[in-house]
Amino acid sequence: RDRSFEKILMASQKAAKITNSVLGMARNRRDDFEPTDLAVVIDHSMILLERELQKYRIEVEIDIEPDLPHVNAIGNQLQQVVFNLIINARQAMLDGGRLIIRLTHDTTKKTVELSVRDFGSGIPQSKLNRIFDPYFTTKTGPDDSGRGGTGVGLSTCRCIMESHGGRIRVESSVGKGTCFTLIFPIQPIKSAVGPTLPELAHSSDDYLRETTP
Repeated sequence: RDRSFEKILMASQKAAKITNSVLGMARNRRDDFEPTDLAVVIDHSMILLERELQKYRIEVEIDIEPDLPHVNAIGNQLQQVVFNLIINARQAMLDGGRLIIRLTHDTTKKTVELSVRDFGSGIPQSKLNRIFDPYFTTKTGPDDSGRGGTGVGLSTCRCIMESHGGRIRVESSVGKGTCFTLIFPIQPIKSAVGPTLPELAHSSDDYLRETTP
């Protein structure tokens, strides 16, 4: 009986965490920039994706630097970016693997950097320069979870990052994995209005693309 009660309590506590994360996302569905704790964005994402990552045998390591400054952001939009990068990382590791999420502060450049690194299939250099283009995808179609293959995820991530005055960088090596890094300025952003996706599709590609040796 005691073991049964313990299982019920644990399940209830987990359900409460998931519910609070969903409610937190719902409350953040505003178009206003405000001080945002990226550690909280990561935590809510992991709560909601924990079951899926376990299902596909993904081991997660999270490294968050203490006392990080907040960034000026729209919380639910950043949640969408982090979600997309984690799902992409999971899909790159078909037989399970290791995922590293790191959050750091560069005091010299006055930026906060959030990286999502997988150790999956990697992206060929011939395709690396196109992965942020709208409707371009390296996937054959949605997987058994119904995600992936539309070609709009990374282009949306780029759009959101540029509207936040930030950048998205990718490093990849075939057979070794991929690392996406989100770079946020710490200084306040004057305007909440960013470029639209169609505008970005025709803008110059000034974000960073790299291939590791």
